[in-house]
Amino acid sequence: MSALSDLLAFQRETEALSQIMGRLGWDQETMMPRGAALQRGEEMAALEGVLHARRTDPRVGAWLDSAEATSPAEAAQLRLIAQSYRRACRVPGDLAAEIARVTSVAQGKWAAARKDDDLASFLPVLGQVIALRRTEAAALAEAGDPYDALLEGYEPGITGAEIAALFDRMRPGLVDLRGRLADAPDAPVLSGHFPAQAQRDLAREVAEAFGYDLSRGRIDEAVHPFSSGSHNDVRITTRIDTSDPLGCIFSTIHEVGHAGYEQNIAQDYGLSILGQGVSMGVHESQSRIYENQLGRSPAFCQWLYGRMRDHFGPLSVTTPEDFARAVNRVAAGYIRTEADEVHYNLHIMLRFDLERALIRGDLVLGDLEAAWNDRFAADFGLAVDKPSNGVLQDVHWPVGLFGYFPTYSLGNVYAGCLYDAMRAGLPDLDDRLAGGDVAAALGWLRDNLQRHGGLRPPRETIAHATGATVSEGPLLGYLGAKYEALYGL
Repeated sequence: MSALSDLLAFQRETEALSQIMGRLGWDQETMMPRGAALQRGEEMAALEGVLHARRTDPRVGAWLDSAEATSPAEAAQLRLIAQSYRRACRVPGDLAAEIARVTSVAQGKWAAARKDDDLASFLPVLGQVIALRRTEAAALAEAGDPYDALLEGYEPGITGAEIAALFDRMRPGLVDLRGRLADAPDAPVLSGHFPAQAQRDLAREVAEAFGYDLSRGRIDEAVHPFSSGSHNDVRITTRIDTSDPLGCIFSTIHEVGHAGYEQNIAQDYGLSILGQGVSMGVHESQSRIYENQLGRSPAFCQWLYGRMRDHFGPLSVTTPEDFARAVNRVAAGYIRTEADEVHYNLHIMLRFDLERALIRGDLVLGDLEAAWNDRFAADFGLAVDKPSNGVLQDVHWPVGLFGYFPTYSLGNVYAGCLYDAMRAGLPDLDDRLAGGDVAAALGWLRDNLQRHGGLRPPRETIAHATGATVSEGPLLGYLGAKYEALYGL
């Protein structure tokens, strides 16, 4: 066998084992009994040790030195495997295993602390997580910026300085739009009792309307909705609140966006390094465009309004137009995952600045809550009333995902670019959406972006799909036009 075929066969086994690790994480969120947390930590640490040994196996380096690509797909695989190999070799195996163990335990402690609003009980283990990630960042960065080293693991090819500059350009427009909307009459509020099973039934219907293949996936429930897996086993979760069906519906559409990306990658790329979303920012672009530009569009809301009435009976909002305004209601709130499109990126900017300061050592853990609360009051005009509405609300830091948060806003920027190009290519899009027909939009995304998997770097992936350079302009233009129309500004 050639060096290339040996390398790709070895990588396929590594990808398969990585999917097993992901399944352990899915189980921990959905099925695992609470008493199994410590054992699960040991299991995940053991498997991470196996994966790290494979990712740093000297044979990988030797194969990379000898392998020759004969196609663009093979060249992309060699590029990505080489990046992964160099990165993995900088991190000691015992450190990788310890991070897997501690973050698994920290997740359970965070869930309990969040439930009880007991930040003090969680801070010691969060301190361990931060210390481990700092050690890892130092190893990865060598002489470079430690935060950039962690960011590279989620969004290759971009730096914290570039993101900070992007956010500086976005903030004035967002703040201006928020201020103008604050002076407008409030949008209607959807209220009532919405039985859990009816929400599950509608969530499944909407998931299938957005192309989710349930023969290769499933829908479960979790405190924090997420998507897990790739290729032919892609699972999502949603959440149920009998007073708020929109949370369930749009969480489901959001996670189907992630799952649809994975399910639509070319079958030939399955269990290869190309057979997954190219970055978290590009991944988020799919979930956000499914949820917001398509699912929350006034056009699609016409169809969804009818399905809501069919499942729940008469609603507190009595026209499709008022329903669309209720779906897109703008109001400052504590919770990122419940934020409207105007406020959402301000939530991310807060987290980006704080986590960057934590990793760089510019913010000490004991000052984190006060820093969060002060920044939140300045950005949102609200005083944080309890930790679960503030620094304890997200799972990302407990599980060590430092560098992940800014990819959510990058996803919004990418989605703005994609939607701009999609509308140009599908001039009858609104008419289709008003009838509940998402197929043309999904086909456009599949053909122009999703099927290519990891073939191209992140920003090149978006530029290839749209024919334009990535910019925040389309997102800000979309937000202004949409909300000015909805609020009659």
